[in-house]
Amino acid sequence: MAERNLQIFDEIADIVEKAELAKVLAAELARFSIYDIMKIAGELHREIDLLPSPYREKSHPYFVEQLFGRYQKIMTMRSKGDFQGLRGRIGNLSIYREFCSAESRHIKEIGDDEGDEDAEYRQFSSLYYFLISCFYMFVIEEPGHPVGTPFPGGFAVLHCGNDYYCPIRDKEADVLFSISNFCPAKQDESNR
Repeated sequence: MAERNLQIFDEIADIVEKAELAKVLAAELARFSIYDIMKIAGELHREIDLLPSPYREKSHPYFVEQLFGRYQKIMTMRSKGDFQGLRGRIGNLSIYREFCSAESRHIKEIGDDEGDEDAEYRQFSSLYYFLISCFYMFVIEEPGHPVGTPFPGGFAVLHCGNDYYCPIRDKEADVLFSISNFCPAKQDESNR
């Protein structure tokens, strides 16, 4: 899977139709075995355990939903053939292509860390995270973080009418590979 990891975002950058993108992303996600997903889950739980309480307890279900609930929904859509019902083009092709370019560079850079024993695993788990994020942001057009995801300071991702709002949307601009830089959510103005 390592070689494939390095190429997937380069390969999908020219896709313009949501249904086609959904099929390709779901096929890539289906390549992760139950063992792979269990390993990613173990690492996520270790990272969550490092968060301070009560933020740790509040955020835990949202992180699990983001990585595993969404994965299950994508696989269910795939098995039911729901991608056939997806119509239209990817909403913002330039942002989508920037996402593909950034995440391709990020995955390659992780692998360039000479002497880093965990680089291959980080490449692998990052790919999983970026595939799911890509599906939700560019196929479903929902934020990278699920609605309700809490952030320090008491703010959360919100859904109001047809719009999504995120408290960190514009605050991640300096974080080169942050999914927030490509997210369809708007900055929550109450958190400026």
